[in-house]
Amino acid sequence: MIDIFRSEWTKIRSVRSTVWTLAVTAALMLGFAALIGSAAKGSAEGPIEGLQAIGMSLTGTMIASVSMATLGVLVISSEYRTGGIRTSLMAVPRRIRLLTGKIVVFLAISLVVCTVASAGAIGVGLAIIQPASVAPADVAGSALGSGLYLTACGLFGLGLGTLVRHTPGAIVSAIALILVLPALVNQLPGAWGRTVAEYFTTNAGLLIVSGQSSGSLGPWSGFAVYLAWVAVAVLAGAVLLKRRDA
Repeated sequence: MIDIFRSEWTKIRSVRSTVWTLAVTAALMLGFAALIGSAAKGSAEGPIEGLQAIGMSLTGTMIASVSMATLGVLVISSEYRTGGIRTSLMAVPRRIRLLTGKIVVFLAISLVVCTVASAGAIGVGLAIIQPASVAPADVAGSALGSGLYLTACGLFGLGLGTLVRHTPGAIVSAIALILVLPALVNQLPGAWGRTVAEYFTTNAGLLIVSGQSSGSLGPWSGFAVYLAWVAVAVLAGAVLLKRRDA
């Protein structure tokens, strides 16, 4: 597996789209933190609480999730587009080992970058808003939560990319499941509609970023629900990876 990890690390870091997408993710986080922080500072009539300021600083997480999902898609779909997947499968005939290598390397890179970007966004936002008091534990928890959420979105994209194998189709699917459909299911009527909305993809996953509870779900249980959605996409992609021709 070490050789597979090295190979996937070389692939990911040598592709320009990886560096640019990670840079865009960080820029979105920092840019939205500065923008929202400045707007909140200018319109606030009184002191802003620490948790509220942290939440404003992480406003860019929702948009950055799309860029991370796109990166996850490209990790696998770009090889199908160029035909490089055939070479990879010749080098590693056991396809699940190849997919595992991609997942592990991607998770390691994205978790570090996304957590650092989230911490930077919180730092920028707090420097601009200047709340009365902020608990260091809240800052650390929110930065870690945002990093985990963005990493999960990237893994969601990787699973969809493995499943669909077509870059535009996988990206559209990721955007629909991360941004569009969660907003639509919030409009479902009745108690059953509220339950569906509560457990639907990023509606549950975002709880770890806000640190708040929603109905029967808390931050970590909501993230566990989101990981279940991600696992379904990854496992479905893994099954088809074994069964389909390259």
